[in-house]
Amino acid sequence: MKLLILNGVNLNMTGVREKSVYGSETLDDINREIEAFCKARGAECEFFQSNLEGELCTQIQQSDADGIILNAGAFTHYSYALRDAIASVKTPVVEVHMSNVHAREEFRHKSVISEVCKGTVLGFGKKSYILAAESFLI
Repeated sequence: MKLLILNGVNLNMTGVREKSVYGSETLDDINREIEAFCKARGAECEFFQSNLEGELCTQIQQSDADGIILNAGAFTHYSYALRDAIASVKTPVVEVHMSNVHAREEFRHKSVISEVCKGTVLGFGKKSYILAAESFLI
């Protein structure tokens, strides 16, 4: 089993920005934890982060992974390009958010990608990624 973990816009700033929302660990710290979790279950992980919408679309379209875990960041709320990229592939995608977006600003309540994803995990901080990975590994 191979998983692709995609992180979108501003997630490179995890551990620096809004620590009360996203925590103090960096994205690299979180990725190491995800990798250890997957490796212990016989799965491999590939990681990619970009602030560029098209780069994320290309990763989705060209992936040879068995599953994709996607934290699109703010692209979640308006990127029809990401939505169409997800819809164009057979690879299942799980949408992830570290925060509970429904307990935040109203504009964060709507996801344009949810309906083309296998599922959504949100509100469990960095553990949201682990729960998403678990959904592929059970």
